[in-house]
Amino acid sequence: MPTRVLIVDDNKDAADILAESMELLGCEARVAYDGPRALQIAEAFQPELALLDISLPFMDGYELARLLRQQQPTPRLRLVAVTGFGQESDREQSGEAGFDAHLVKPLDFDELEVLLKRLMAS
Repeated sequence: MPTRVLIVDDNKDAADILAESMELLGCEARVAYDGPRALQIAEAFQPELALLDISLPFMDGYELARLLRQQQPTPRLRLVAVTGFGQESDREQSGEAGFDAHLVKPLDFDELEVLLKRLMAS
């Protein structure tokens, strides 16, 4: 299980609830509500996992994923798209942007926990 998780979603309630859920799993969570703030937090926090919404203000989640990969080029950083977009083309686009996984809202927290364990074990 990751210890440092960055959650980025412009829906403040959803982001805060997800952060609380991650903390219940024993993670240390930080929240950003837009891409520029996420980049600032990530630089200092060095997350092992980032859960990113795709529809964000200022820059979308795809651009944010690419920038996080540039900022933290270590293979330790795992990126998961957490979005309302669930078509196959959306999944392909998230893969091309550097995401390790793609989850569709509303999240199933049991599914999320299983995914996180799998991602962090690889």
